[in-house]
Amino acid sequence: MKQLSFTDAESHLKRKQTRKEKFLNQMEGLVPWGVFLPIIEPFYPKMYKKGRQPYPLETMLRVHLMQNWYTMSDPSMEDALYEIASMRQFARLELTHKIPDETPS
Repeated sequence: MKQLSFTDAESHLKRKQTRKEKFLNQMEGLVPWGVFLPIIEPFYPKMYKKGRQPYPLETMLRVHLMQNWYTMSDPSMEDALYEIASMRQFARLELTHKIPDETPS
C-alpha cells in the first residue's frame, strides 16, 4: 500500500462526503473503462520524439471527462487537480508527481 500524502490523509479523516466525491464515486462505477480505453488506445500518442512524455491514457481520459462534467477550461482543470483532492484521486494523480498542465505538449 502506498503512503498517503498529508493532504490525502486529511481528506480520508473527514466525516462528510461531498457531492463531488459522491458523483465521482458513481462515475467510477458507471463509466465502462474497459470498453473505452482499448478503443482510444490506438490513437493515443505513445512517445514524443521531443518534449514531454504523454500521461497514461486512463489518467487523461479521466481528466477529460471531469473537464466536461464540470465545464472546466484547461487552466481551471489544472488548478482543480492541485486544489481538489477528490478530483486528483479520481484521475489517479498524486501531488508527489507532476500534474497535467494546461499546455498541449
